[in-house]
Amino acid sequence: MIHWRPSSGFVGDVIPFSHAGRIWLFYLLDERPEDPTAGASGMPWALVSTTDFVQYTDHGVVLPAGDRDAVDFDCYTGSVVADGSRLHLFYTGHNPRLGDGDGSFQVVCHAVSDGDPTQWTKQPALTFGAPAGFVPQDWRDPFVYRTAADQPWQMVLAARYVDAPDRRCGVVARLTSTDLEQWTPAEPLWEPHRFITQECPDVFQWGDWWYLVYSEFTDAFQTRYRIARGPSGPWLAPGRDTVDGRAFYAAKSVSFQGRRFFIGWIPTKQGDSDAGRWQWAGDLAVLEAHQEDDGTLAFGLPAEVVAAYSDVQDVKLSPLGGADAEPGQGAIDRYAAWIGDAVPEHCLITLTVDVEAGTQSFGLLLHASADGEDATVVRLEPQRNRLVLDHWPRGRTGPAQWQVDGDVPHAVELERPCPLPPGPHTVRVLLDGTSGQAVVDNRVALSFRRHELGAGHVGLFVTDGAVNLRQLTTAS
Repeated sequence: MIHWRPSSGFVGDVIPFSHAGRIWLFYLLDERPEDPTAGASGMPWALVSTTDFVQYTDHGVVLPAGDRDAVDFDCYTGSVVADGSRLHLFYTGHNPRLGDGDGSFQVVCHAVSDGDPTQWTKQPALTFGAPAGFVPQDWRDPFVYRTAADQPWQMVLAARYVDAPDRRCGVVARLTSTDLEQWTPAEPLWEPHRFITQECPDVFQWGDWWYLVYSEFTDAFQTRYRIARGPSGPWLAPGRDTVDGRAFYAAKSVSFQGRRFFIGWIPTKQGDSDAGRWQWAGDLAVLEAHQEDDGTLAFGLPAEVVAAYSDVQDVKLSPLGGADAEPGQGAIDRYAAWIGDAVPEHCLITLTVDVEAGTQSFGLLLHASADGEDATVVRLEPQRNRLVLDHWPRGRTGPAQWQVDGDVPHAVELERPCPLPPGPHTVRVLLDGTSGQAVVDNRVALSFRRHELGAGHVGLFVTDGAVNLRQLTTAS
């Protein structure tokens, strides 16, 4: 299982840490109690480690939740850093039974290790909350880093200003320290005046660029990033400022062997139903970032993940509904589709096509019926330069012919901007049971969840245009 999930529970926010030749993926273990406020235990940190995002070692819970009355009854998101041989873990403490009438406070907590990422000792004397001017209920996700080896430590947090418009008071607060124990407030790193808050901040340097990564739920549930030429900004929005869509949340990054990986989670849906609402937590997923000349980040599947699917088979397509025998044999001014055999629930699909100018849309049919009419649709739309996920048949609002969800053109929360000029394009789709990731040209990613998988055929379609098929394979 590439999209890792513990045997009991679900993966929440992931805190990646590179140490001793491995990537240590701390995560919030969501056991989904029916009433989180009534339980005897809160949310702990658990840990898996890997070197390739294919094979994982499960280390179980490494930072237990505090007791019923502790400020860290829930251990929420933070970061891990090394200072010499000593490791420091910073996390958010929360207890729904503590606080005032406006809600429970959030505090920064600290734990240390002598070098073993699986063994931690909490340091309760070093706990601190929000200073004056910040909302004490939103003081979370401490991320600790240095701008240079001889500079003080920096800590940024998801915070909110007091007495500011509710949906625009979010700020990336900042503190500094020389010893990782005593922290002094400093000028905020970023004040966008746009979001409720910027969760899970992450800061790193890559070549001549600095990056600020954050997740937000004001405009959309997405992980975004900003770029700058220096560690203090000004922070600018690149043309494609999102890592993925709604189904790859709270992504944080890690550098490993000169490469940069983003790790997030693909959420489940309520009732294990495609019609259900998105839930918090799900399966761990990873994308590898590539840097473009203007600082924009492109995202694809790690080469190790692709290589794990080594049994490659060509897909033999049959035309549907009067389509030409093979894609690309003639101009198409309508819908045409071709269907192949059913594929495994766990596989990697690779499509390479040459797209003719003026083509309205093309893409892959997944989990499809033999006639291609019931399918998950990965649709690329060159006229709009976007990548979307759709499904047919859609839901219905009533029994009449016109009472179909035609006013919902696709899963709008998953829509991705995607450059699609005429010429060659490669689409990879990783199917891992009910979760999936589509990647176009190793540049734009769209993660998704489909609980109702259907018959499992794979197919190709094109609308109002033409594509010439170079390659369509499945690998397991």
